[in-house]
Amino acid sequence: MKRKVVSALMVCTTVLTLMGCGGASNGAASSSSGAAPAAGSSTASSAKAAGAEGKNIVFMPKLVGIPYFTTCNDGAQEAAKELGVTCTYNGPTTADAAQQVTMLEDYISQGVDAIAVAPNDPAAMTSVLKKAKDAGILVMDWDTQADPSLTKVSVCQVNDQKFGEHMVDKLVEYMGKDSGQIALVTGGLSAANLNAWIKASKDYIAKKYPKLEIVNNGDPYPTDEKQDVAYSTTKDIMKAYPNVIGILGYSTPTAPGCAEAIRDLGLQDKVSLVANGVEADIQDVLSDGALDCGTLWNTQDLGKITIAVATYLLQGNELKNGEKIPGWDNPIMLSEDGHNVYMTETGSDYEKK
Repeated sequence: MKRKVVSALMVCTTVLTLMGCGGASNGAASSSSGAAPAAGSSTASSAKAAGAEGKNIVFMPKLVGIPYFTTCNDGAQEAAKELGVTCTYNGPTTADAAQQVTMLEDYISQGVDAIAVAPNDPAAMTSVLKKAKDAGILVMDWDTQADPSLTKVSVCQVNDQKFGEHMVDKLVEYMGKDSGQIALVTGGLSAANLNAWIKASKDYIAKKYPKLEIVNNGDPYPTDEKQDVAYSTTKDIMKAYPNVIGILGYSTPTAPGCAEAIRDLGLQDKVSLVANGVEADIQDVLSDGALDCGTLWNTQDLGKITIAVATYLLQGNELKNGEKIPGWDNPIMLSEDGHNVYMTETGSDYEKK
């Protein structure tokens, strides 16, 4: 039986050991050149970082218009203002890799100084990122890895393996049992970070919780990073598999979307839900018990460290493990090969107990 949740909202911090990292329709961007701003874009600039004055960093999310990436941009703009660089935030309005490519082609032709992209489909980015690199543009990825041979660094939020395992443990905790049917709901099927978390979860289930059965032949249900699709998909899952007692949601629209479906179906006491969720976006569904646990990290910090790292590299510096850089308060944590920059040692769980 699903564990009851009755007390006030609290934030639990779980230590995650860091080992690895996992245009037509768009939100047009503004820049310090005086181009007219449009919805879904923002830019911050001033002149404070020696050697980076006037540098333009393109900060591209998978898509604009969802709280996760909006709050990432808040942190990016804060860092840009502090460091004195221009941060151009722009991306497609849907999780469309082809639109990302088209937009990046345009930025390459404009001669921007750096591109930091969260790719919807890493394979689809290969050609355009190679073009950017060959043009002398600093190429980075954040949130999701692209081809590492084409990026100077990857900014990673958490350890993929530990994060995927942690989500499973939380689901079992809330279900109150380690057997039964569960479903996996994801954002886009080509998202490398989501796929890494899903693989980690599935491997962990096979090893530690072999009595759990993942419906849909073990495959995740895609939602295209849309809350309304997560909602309808959850209803479809419960219709096809009425014995499902747990759902794991990968990507932040799944937390409110799946939870609202569970609530509308009156299944709060039957179906446990653990999903990625921005804290400010999941208060209602946590309060009524439709969502048991939202798992994530500080999204503003993810944007902030990305711009801080880009600015530091544009100044001609090289990253060193343990050093501090302007715009980021904590010592830099690098992978053994120096390619991955880790944001934090902790991930946060938002839950009621």
